[in-house]
Amino acid sequence: MSSRFGRAWRGAAVLLAIPAAVAAAAAPAGACGGLVGENGTIQLEKTSTLAAYHDGVERYVTSFEFSGTGEEVGSITPLPGVPTDVKRGGDWTLQRLQREVAPPIRESAFAAQDQASGVAKSAEVLLEAKVDALDITILKGGGSEVGEWAVDHGFFLTPDAPEMLDFYSRRSPIFMAARFDAKRAAALGQSAGDGTPIMLTIPTKEPWVPLRILSLGLDQSEVVEADVFLLTDTQPKLLAGGPGLSLDRNEQASSLLLDDLRSDKGMEWVPPSMWFTYLSVNAAAGDLDYDLAMATKPGAVPNIADTGVSANQARTITPPSDWDYTPLVVAGLVGVAVFAAFSIGGRRRRPDVGAAA
Repeated sequence: MSSRFGRAWRGAAVLLAIPAAVAAAAAPAGACGGLVGENGTIQLEKTSTLAAYHDGVERYVTSFEFSGTGEEVGSITPLPGVPTDVKRGGDWTLQRLQREVAPPIRESAFAAQDQASGVAKSAEVLLEAKVDALDITILKGGGSEVGEWAVDHGFFLTPDAPEMLDFYSRRSPIFMAARFDAKRAAALGQSAGDGTPIMLTIPTKEPWVPLRILSLGLDQSEVVEADVFLLTDTQPKLLAGGPGLSLDRNEQASSLLLDDLRSDKGMEWVPPSMWFTYLSVNAAAGDLDYDLAMATKPGAVPNIADTGVSANQARTITPPSDWDYTPLVVAGLVGVAVFAAFSIGGRRRRPDVGAAA
């Protein structure tokens, strides 16, 4: 590790992470803490992610929502492949999915160095895009290279960032860096709490959803909460690691849900039939040391390597034992999700789209 890197992450102020719901140990996760801007107190609120996989292409929809004051703050997300497109992810897709599973109550040390030179390289920039007040950069590189790029571009890293980035880069060297510009948000008329959804289109053999990254920069006792929605052509097989991840919905998506999603901006690709899976994360940061692997093809099994844990630590994610598996289609109740995959604050604001589940 270069001395400049050491100084950068030991003095960490800005957390590089995917949108996560984080709370103090005794508080509910909606309280969110730990993400601090260089010139103020900008917090990254609770998030949701849709990972949709159809015809060999993953569409990863997530929303970045910030609150507080400051100039800029950053986030970084591991990806399973190189996106061919990055754009705004509709206006209310994630809120519609959240409404599907929770109908609203109507009341209102980068260790590696270049062996030849002894100096860490910087990551390769593959794609850049601006979405509202977000500057999106798709990077290719190892953990130290992505960290070098982050430091060079004004990110301040938490002490666990080197190991976390190395953990993901061994599986896929592709990352998404997102920088929130408060001045541009103000010029666009965005206020605190407004979410900016983005959608990445990623060709890949099988998707996986990064979960461990949600614990970046947190004390082990702090609580992480997140919603993960999956939309796949057939019922997926799911594999993860330790405690804190539950399978809450696992059924054929209703025509009503798919029609609603398809009517949103940029969501025309949604086919007439898909399988809907909804998982919730509620785990102490110290227990969230795994990711979610899946197999979507008949006869295939999830890749253990995609969980980030060993074979004896991996566990199959199955419905609760008291589920009645006979009716896999529940009329009027269905939903969706991707890569990764993360609307922030969606539990507070739900659009009046479609019919209540």
